[in-house]
Amino acid sequence: MNTSESSDRDRGAEKANWIDRRREKIRAEVERNRRGEYTVPTWVLAAALVLIVGGWLALILFVG
Repeated sequence: MNTSESSDRDRGAEKANWIDRRREKIRAEVERNRRGEYTVPTWVLAAALVLIVGGWLALILFVG
């Protein structure tokens, strides 16, 4: 057996561990959401703020 075969197996194990960790994170998030602990992501709140401020500025500039 050469070193490339063992490193390929290691990468496969790392990928499997990553998939397991990812699944556990998703499972935990779904459980939190079912308990009512859902929170809106920060990027969604920031995008909404930008749209609201942009809308007001457009209204002031184009109507005023």
